[in-house]
Amino acid sequence: MAKPKFSIDQLRNPETRYVAFGELVRLYTPQLYAQIRRIVQYHEDADDVLQNTFLKAWQNLDNFRGDCLVSTWLYRIALNESLSHLERCRRTESLDDADNAAVRSLESDPYFDGDETERLLQEAIATLPEKQRIVFNLKYFEEMKYESMSELLGTSVGALKASYHLAVKKIEQYFNSLD
Repeated sequence: MAKPKFSIDQLRNPETRYVAFGELVRLYTPQLYAQIRRIVQYHEDADDVLQNTFLKAWQNLDNFRGDCLVSTWLYRIALNESLSHLERCRRTESLDDADNAAVRSLESDPYFDGDETERLLQEAIATLPEKQRIVFNLKYFEEMKYESMSELLGTSVGALKASYHLAVKKIEQYFNSLD
């Protein structure tokens, strides 16, 4: 990844804040969108959550302590916004309906350009419980280290490894059931 063209000091300085934040948005939008999309699954929802993520980051710039990387801070905000979105959706529809709708939406999604195997993988991932789905996506697609996930999710490395292992087993079972 390219070195950011902004510093924390520039983000905190009222005179340079807008330009630095614009660079932050430009730099982190692709990664955050991918993370959010794998959690909320719909493009339109991912766009909304991404916008909310950057809005929260902007509103809390003065509260950023700098005890972690800006990317970790943004990922944490994005994860919290994604989970809040899922919770709001859960209140309006059953989880099974949401998972089934997510699977059905893959084929009609203009941003999904995968082959049959990719479609089946996404279907298998959609069947996972929320925590396992998040851990699987962060490890498999984002190649995030367990230590970083632990900081992001506030869960022990051992619990994350167990969640990932269970997710992989369930995905394998899903593929084996297709035979």
